[in-house]
Amino acid sequence: MKGVIVAVEIDARTVAVGDQVMIGGQSFVVRDLTALGAGRKRLEFHSGETFVMNRTTVLWAARRHDPRIPRGRPW
Repeated sequence: MKGVIVAVEIDARTVAVGDQVMIGGQSFVVRDLTALGAGRKRLEFHSGETFVMNRTTVLWAARRHDPRIPRGRPW
């Protein structure tokens, strides 16, 4: 995929497969997401580890963004 890497703030609602998140100073790439109750999500990483993200948990992630694809409302 083409584009640039941008830093985005994510929570359980906005996390996506392919996001590269930093947890405890280590970088993990999200491989799979599972919705749990109360707005939580279980993240499964390429390394095999899992992490449960609560509704109020906020992390920073690196996400690939293609600036040539228009986003938002067309004016």
